[in-house]
Amino acid sequence: MKNWTTDSWKSFKAFQQPEYSDPEKYGKVLGTICAYPALVFPGEVVKLKEQIAKAGERKAFILQGGSCAEKFIDCNEVSITNQIKILLQMSVILTYGARKSIIKIGRIAGQYAKPRSSVTEIVDGQLISSYLGDSVNDYTPNLAARTPDPERLLQSYHHSAATLNYIRAMIDGGFADLHHPYNWNLHSIEKSPKWPDYQKIVAQILDAIDFMESFGGARKESLNKVDFFTSHEGLLLGYEEAMTRKDPQSQKYYNLGAHMVWIGERSRDVNGAHVEYFRGISNPIGMKVGPTCTADELLKLLSILNPDNEPGKITLITRMGASKVDDILPGLVKAVQKSGNVVTWCCDPMHGNTINGNGKLKTRNFSVILDELKRSFLIHIENQSYLAGVHFELTGEDVSECIGGSVNLTDEELQKNYSSYCDPRLNYSQSLEMAFLITQLLHENYSSFRSLS
Repeated sequence: MKNWTTDSWKSFKAFQQPEYSDPEKYGKVLGTICAYPALVFPGEVVKLKEQIAKAGERKAFILQGGSCAEKFIDCNEVSITNQIKILLQMSVILTYGARKSIIKIGRIAGQYAKPRSSVTEIVDGQLISSYLGDSVNDYTPNLAARTPDPERLLQSYHHSAATLNYIRAMIDGGFADLHHPYNWNLHSIEKSPKWPDYQKIVAQILDAIDFMESFGGARKESLNKVDFFTSHEGLLLGYEEAMTRKDPQSQKYYNLGAHMVWIGERSRDVNGAHVEYFRGISNPIGMKVGPTCTADELLKLLSILNPDNEPGKITLITRMGASKVDDILPGLVKAVQKSGNVVTWCCDPMHGNTINGNGKLKTRNFSVILDELKRSFLIHIENQSYLAGVHFELTGEDVSECIGGSVNLTDEELQKNYSSYCDPRLNYSQSLEMAFLITQLLHENYSSFRSLS
């Protein structure tokens, strides 16, 4: 990689980076993290890249989801299990409905930092730092708690390691075994309006498994484990550099803090430090593409981040907002197609549709989220393109953060169980419902694509 080193990003302007009062302490912390073991293995990263390439070729579909910003206090057995459960249940629905392999990527085991529109806020007349994620400062709104502390980066590493270790143990121990899908049931999920539909799908899957196994057409070992990958926004460049290692076999550099990392909407400056860092790593890279992104800017970013036009390298995660997607997305899709760049398209219908509910709490409307998703599918179909995945902020908990859905959550109910420190998430019932609706969209739009081909 020409003129690239793990720290060459330091010569560029870095956005959304915390200011530490003790640079020496910060440096020592990063040195400690650099000496720690990697959290993932290069072979796993390569495997994900290959699977993402298949999604771009219409042979698979990506389900990426998890919390807006993970909290250290959620690094416990119940929270982690519930998060994996809802992603597994959604993947079963999508696999059965779409008849395609579902690539499962969690926003988990490292999503502890969060970009903010303002780095400061005023609380009780005092100017303090905004909450930037548990890896930077504490959510408690006072000056001491909000002061960035590099020691929290060490905590971020250890919480990521513990989370990933538990996920691996669950999967290796057979938790994802398709023979026992009811093991994934979440507390009170039977109350979801979509629960009877899910039961029908499970019954049909179990019947199909029994049929296949009766004459040796399915191997048990192929049904009791799944591939599960982790991802987070590569926001804090010092930490990401510390997790970057050179693979002795391939001589390539990988960020081994996650299988996939992405560049956010606020940090994808063509001449910025994040783009400089990301251009040198061999991980599959996600890039959030919002309504301010022009076709020229996007093509320049692709030429920098993927000069060899490698399949599976770049996933473009569009997040336009339902009211803007029709005006902006078609031009970007056409520009990428005309350029010959190989990308995998994904839709994040959450981030462009945030509103203020009941006067103060941020929320998102389920119907508006679905509307952007529907419009994105249609735009890709009309342009002979393929929407290969979805990206959601969701949780397996019974939270009250997004309004609407079949549960008909209202503004007045937001305060009932609003536990996100940043952005609102779909709760378990809304997530399950969304999986069914995506399945319908896949059916409808694949049929449309075949008729247009």
